[in-house]
Amino acid sequence: MQACRFRLSSLAALVFLAACSNTPSTPQLVGTVLTGVATLEAPLAGARISVADARGLIKTTTADAQGRYALEVNGLVAPLMISAVEAGNTNCNDSAKLWAKCIGALLAEVKPDRRNIANVNALSDRALGSVAQTLKHKGPQGLMDAGTTAGIDPALIRSKTDGGRKAVQQALKDAGVVDAEKFDPVTTPMQADGTGVDAVLRVLSHNRGYDNDTGVPGGTAILDADYYYVGNEEPLNLARAQAALVKAKDPAYTRILIVGDSTASTYELERLPRMGWAQVFEDQFKADAKIKVLNNAKSGRSSRNFYNQGYFRQMMQYVRPGDYVIIHHGHNDQNCDAAKPKRGAADVANMCTYPNDAQGKKQFPAGQPQMSFQNSLEVYVKEARAKGAIPIIMTPTTRVYNAARKEGFPVVPNHFTSAGQGSGGYAFVGDYSQTIKDTAKANKLPLIDVETQTIAFANAHQADWKNYWLAVDPVKFPWYATQSSGTLSKPDTTHFQEAGARAVAGMVAQGIKDSPELAALAKMLK
Repeated sequence: MQACRFRLSSLAALVFLAACSNTPSTPQLVGTVLTGVATLEAPLAGARISVADARGLIKTTTADAQGRYALEVNGLVAPLMISAVEAGNTNCNDSAKLWAKCIGALLAEVKPDRRNIANVNALSDRALGSVAQTLKHKGPQGLMDAGTTAGIDPALIRSKTDGGRKAVQQALKDAGVVDAEKFDPVTTPMQADGTGVDAVLRVLSHNRGYDNDTGVPGGTAILDADYYYVGNEEPLNLARAQAALVKAKDPAYTRILIVGDSTASTYELERLPRMGWAQVFEDQFKADAKIKVLNNAKSGRSSRNFYNQGYFRQMMQYVRPGDYVIIHHGHNDQNCDAAKPKRGAADVANMCTYPNDAQGKKQFPAGQPQMSFQNSLEVYVKEARAKGAIPIIMTPTTRVYNAARKEGFPVVPNHFTSAGQGSGGYAFVGDYSQTIKDTAKANKLPLIDVETQTIAFANAHQADWKNYWLAVDPVKFPWYATQSSGTLSKPDTTHFQEAGARAVAGMVAQGIKDSPELAALAKMLK
């Protein structure tokens, strides 16, 4: 209804419009009703909406094409917990399979015989996650799977909701939300129309975390459209995020997607000077080249769970023919030691992939081809090519390891597993870098052998390697005072600080220049 469209500017003035703005075209509902919008970067069209109460009673409905829903909740006892799960996939908790888009919200109190607003979005999910972790769940999904709000103090819900407002308050003001100080991601009226509150929600990238020890989904993490962390100490810069989103969608731009791990990631400010090479990769291109790097590389992820936890598809929604996908895994795929006491079983179930054998044959347990490293890499190749994008594959950056697999020189290749390694729980062993080369050959992919380049670089910098890998003075960078590595006395032999990140970014750029099949991209480099 056109008469229901508005720009959210004053919460007090718009309360009387809440029913109009949030209610889809449904049969007449009577008594106590929830209405709201389920949105995650865009409306969650057709999402399955479930509402659970303090006694474990559950009612369900389906959102419309604009993510709107309305549901009678007569008889339910507050607090209420609302979940929204995308249509076509119900997997919110199995890390060995592709996660659905799953978000939740907590409504502290309900006014009887009235329409109550209960929106579900990235910000409501973060508030729910904060409550869940206070109650000793690993993340929001643990509380949602419990199916009840029994014992949850409404004051705790309000406190966690209020506590998360600072991260987006200025962005809300910039979007025209006058009463941003009173914003509640659940109860503030909104439409999924790209204005007001929705203008802020559209530039947020939402993910659930991953608990290494158990493999269950962890806490909610929110990034902006440029994959920078959004939190109270690092509030959302709406103008920057909107500019990044415009470029991501602009057909005049060429997008470069980074499929990778912590060596490529973009890091939050508190972790400076730690940087991933892809965080500064866009600087390698000419200012007028119209290149947009989409760096959703994620710490601790292997090729398998990077895909299953949705990081790839978040970027793929923007891909157009002629774009590029750089595939850079190999560090975390090696987590295949089932006998490791603390996290071995979870690693094998959710993260591990096995390298090819010495003859280049794929290795995996019977009936589980997804656990082949080459097969896992080829998922990205096939999906990129299906959308007309050009996949590029890279070997992993080196660890500063000597032949004894300890910090030291000379640095030698170290991305392999062997029968005598770890706790002895490897079902298959082999060389991950060689498997990447096998994959490149089998799929006719441009290959950038950055492992060889970083080994040479490390050996040429034996005297000052700590200026490139992460080894900082915790007096200058207080965050590292509580960390187990990354300091001058205990260097991080895997990750980089800015000089190292820029050096690796330069190696990747040189690899592009050295690949004849990437000549069109090479022309855009400085």
